[in-house]
Amino acid sequence: MKVWSYVDGFNLYNGAAKPAGCKWLDLLKLSRSLVPNDDVERVKYFTAQVDARVNDPDQPVRQRTYWRALRTLGCVDIIEGRFLTKRTQAPEAASIDHMAALARAGVSVVGTHPTMVDIYRSEEKGTDVNLATHLVHDAHLGRFDAALVVSNDSDLCEAIRIVKSEIGKVVIVYTPHRKRPSSQLRAVATLFRELRPSHLSASLLADTLADSRGPFTKPTGW
Repeated sequence: MKVWSYVDGFNLYNGAAKPAGCKWLDLLKLSRSLVPNDDVERVKYFTAQVDARVNDPDQPVRQRTYWRALRTLGCVDIIEGRFLTKRTQAPEAASIDHMAALARAGVSVVGTHPTMVDIYRSEEKGTDVNLATHLVHDAHLGRFDAALVVSNDSDLCEAIRIVKSEIGKVVIVYTPHRKRPSSQLRAVATLFRELRPSHLSASLLADTLADSRGPFTKPTGW
């Protein structure tokens, strides 16, 4: 079968790649290893540019280096969403725990409010919508026989259902979150599998690569 792969970048990074120490991933090689009897023609990688942090100012540099590496593969498209960082308030964990302990001890906490603290919250915007849109659009145009989706995001359920049930394509989902796989995705996918560390460790890019700008190397720690 002709397969196109749709990779939820941060879901993969946080769910499997970072914990396994396999962040320098060849997404084409990984996709082909997940469906070894089929022909993976294209990979679409959905992500967003990260911002420099006070404690990690080189984070965007590492990300851009990785994107540069992916572009050497020739058939990997990087589709960008965005990050939104805002200052907001959230209940302090210790305050919530204290109220819960009082309630368990029989003390009424009705009408009591937890202590609130100021935080900075970063939210990734657009990745799930972009992935769902590309998946349905490509299926409608008949670009693949089967779609490989690497994600654990249940927001993709309706798009997967449409592609499978209404357009008639196979949808294979691999979840990067082995400890808490999405039951909703399992219910709508043609096949649902768990991404294993062995898949990642066997799908790494070379430490040194080259493009039109010259040679470059894997970031330290990757």
